[in-house]
Amino acid sequence: MRSRAGGPVPPWGLAVTAMLSVQLGSALSVDLIGQVGAAGTAWLRLSMGAVIFLIIARPPLSRVRRPDVPVLLGLGVTTGLVTIGFLSALEHIPLGTAVAIEFLGPLSVAALRSHSARALIWPGLALCGVILLTEPWHGDVNLVGVMYAALAAIGWGIYIILTQRIGDRFTGISALSLTIPVAALTAAIIGIPQAAGHMNLGVLAVAAGLAVLLPVLPFALEMLALRRLTATAFGTLMSLEPAMGLLLGLIVLHQQPSPIQFAGILLVVLAGAAAQRGGRRTRSFEPAHSTPELGSTP
Repeated sequence: MRSRAGGPVPPWGLAVTAMLSVQLGSALSVDLIGQVGAAGTAWLRLSMGAVIFLIIARPPLSRVRRPDVPVLLGLGVTTGLVTIGFLSALEHIPLGTAVAIEFLGPLSVAALRSHSARALIWPGLALCGVILLTEPWHGDVNLVGVMYAALAAIGWGIYIILTQRIGDRFTGISALSLTIPVAALTAAIIGIPQAAGHMNLGVLAVAAGLAVLLPVLPFALEMLALRRLTATAFGTLMSLEPAMGLLLGLIVLHQQPSPIQFAGILLVVLAGAAAQRGGRRTRSFEPAHSTPELGSTP
């Protein structure tokens, strides 16, 4: 059956599948982190992803102008650092909590770009949700994990801004064949020493599978979804990602949240959805990966 949007799968289905792929890839990365470390996992996953992107998409080197170079390099470096930061957070805190904290980055970007003081309510509401998730009144907050997730949140906000600039110049996944190799090289600085001595064919096979789940499959699905969804609609759907992180953390990693933590995730999701109202850009564009407001974890 074909959808009314003209394709076999509705665009919201593509976006939701992309989010599930992101969070499943994150959950399944935990075992690999235990073998080669967070930076080692980031390096292997990004390297495998870079190889796949270079195979399926020729880098548009002839279209790169001199002003594009620092943005492309910045986006690649940011992608590598965000990936390391997020995977490092997973060593210390549950997946749902890490995603919710990281989500504060793009949510803040969306609020600040609305040029409305009222829009700042939504990052504040999400922060309240994060407080419920971390339950600091118990006195056992893992500050290291929260710090890594917060650094990933800052990086994700920068990533959104740089992705928008690159998305205005390059369509489809062509820019990814330029930026993901840079991300892999960035992660290699810490990742290679961390993974050294732990490499084998099994580890490489797992890393290749994880690279398909993240970044390859979600980036391709989001590209298709964005062709048939407004940025606002896509960003609203992306606000479900923290909830998916919590769900897959429960199913795959057996991380049981408390009722208060469930309430915290609900606040984050509501804040993300509300932040998208009126958030469409006046200039149309087809970003290389994500919307100007929100996007998936690199």
